[in-house]
Amino acid sequence: MKASRPHNEAMVELLREDPAFADEYLAACLEAADEPGGHEALLMALRQVAQAQGMDAVAARAGIQRESLYRALSPKGNPTLKTLLAILDAAGLRLAVTRRNEAQHVA
Repeated sequence: MKASRPHNEAMVELLREDPAFADEYLAACLEAADEPGGHEALLMALRQVAQAQGMDAVAARAGIQRESLYRALSPKGNPTLKTLLAILDAAGLRLAVTRRNEAQHVA
């Protein structure tokens, strides 16, 4: 048994074992998406959720090619809103909008 393993592998396993964790994980990543590195972190989180559910299955449910799914969720990916919504729907999730705390955004 290995003493350690890559973070990505551990996250995919955790998401596979506890699918409800994906809600909290993605919400936290979405909240931090406008911070430095946040865009990449959100795409990585979506990719990990898709990997936990099976990339082939998520791509099929989203109606996109598996290669397109990998490309959209790559560190340099920039999925369209249509693709993002299709991936979230295929993963059993949806995008929600909430009002931000204005006190945090006053300069």
